[in-house]
Amino acid sequence: MKAACVADYREACRRRLPKVLFDYIDGGSYGETTLAANVSDMAAITLRQRVLRDVSELSMSTRVFGQDLSMPVVLSPVGLAGMYARRGETQAARAAKAAGVPFSLSTVGVCTTAEVTAASGVPPWFQLYMIKDRGFMSELLATTREAGCPVLLFTVDLPVAGARYRDARNGLNVASPEARLRQAIDGLAHPDWFWDVLVKGGPQSLGNIASASTDLGALQEYMGWIGRNFDPSVTWKDIDWVRDRWPGPLVLKGVLDAEDARDARSCGVEGLVVSNHGGRQLDGAPSSISALPAIVEAVGDDLTVLMDGGVRSGLDVLKALALGAKACLIGRAWAYALGAGGEAGVAGMLTILRQELRMAMSLTGCTDVRDAGRALLNP
Repeated sequence: MKAACVADYREACRRRLPKVLFDYIDGGSYGETTLAANVSDMAAITLRQRVLRDVSELSMSTRVFGQDLSMPVVLSPVGLAGMYARRGETQAARAAKAAGVPFSLSTVGVCTTAEVTAASGVPPWFQLYMIKDRGFMSELLATTREAGCPVLLFTVDLPVAGARYRDARNGLNVASPEARLRQAIDGLAHPDWFWDVLVKGGPQSLGNIASASTDLGALQEYMGWIGRNFDPSVTWKDIDWVRDRWPGPLVLKGVLDAEDARDARSCGVEGLVVSNHGGRQLDGAPSSISALPAIVEAVGDDLTVLMDGGVRSGLDVLKALALGAKACLIGRAWAYALGAGGEAGVAGMLTILRQELRMAMSLTGCTDVRDAGRALLNP
C-alpha cells in the first residue's frame, strides 16, 4: 500500500521494526498523556476556510538562522535513527537535502557528523546533550564547529530521563537475559530489518560519542547509560560555557514556559524550540502547541521561535506558523518514514507534507508562509 499520510508510515514502521525499536520511537513517558495532548491539542485548532482568493501562486520558502528552507520544516534530532534503517541518519539527511530542508543530527545518533556530511554533502544541524565529561564536551563542540554545522540545538529538557514504561518493559533500560532473548527472537522475526540494519548496517554505536560511551555494553543499556552520564547540574550559567565554544546560532530546545523563554532571551541565544521532548519527559506538561503563543509573546522578535511536538501533517505546520512559530521541527514523522522505507520513505513523507501544506495554504487564502498569522485560525 502506498502511504498517503504520516499515519500510514507509522503503521508500516510498526510492522517492519522489532517491538523494542518501534516502541522507542512511538512511546512517551509515564501514562503518555502529554504525548497524546501534543496531537489532540493540535487537532483541536481549526483553520478558517476562505474562498475566492487568488492562490495561483504560493510561496512556501522561508529563512531561519541564515539558512534558506524550501518549506518551514526541519528534521528534528532523533536518537538511534541508525537502528531504524541501515545508517539511517545518512539516509534521512540525503532525503532532507533533496527536499531543501535541514536535517538535525542527535548527539546519540548512530552515525557521526562526518559520515552524515559525506553522505549528503551538507553539514547537519547538530543537537547537543550535555554529559558530565566537560573535556569531552569541549572536543565534541570543536569537532562540530570544524565540520561546518550551521546551527547548534542545545537540548535543555533532559537533565534526567523521563520514565518511559514501554522502554522499561522491553528492556531498553538495562535488559535482563529474558528481555534480551525476547529482543533477539523479535529481531529474527523481522528479517528485512535484521539484514538491513544488523547485518549490513554496522557498526551500531553512538558514533559521535563512541569514545565517551565505552561503559555502554550494548544498545539495550542505552537508557541506563543516559542516566549515568547526562549532567543534571546544568544551569543557565552553562549557556556561557557553550557560547564560548560555539560561535554560530545557538538554539535552546525544550523550552515550555514563558518565564524560561524570557531568561533565554537575556542569555544571548539566537532561538528557542518550544518542545516537551515529544511527550517523553514530564508527563502532564502542556502540549507544545498550547505553550507556543505565550512564549512567542514573551520573546517578541528578539528570538527566532520554532516548535515541535504533535506535527503530523502540513496542516499542523500551518497552524504552528499561525501561532507564531517560524518553522516546525518534525521527529516521529520522519522516524516512522525511515523505519518504514529508508531514504525513499523520508522523501515520500516530505513530499506529502509539502502537498498538505500547499493545500492548507490554498484553502485558507495564505499565499506566503512568512505572512501566516492568527487570521488563519478560527477564534
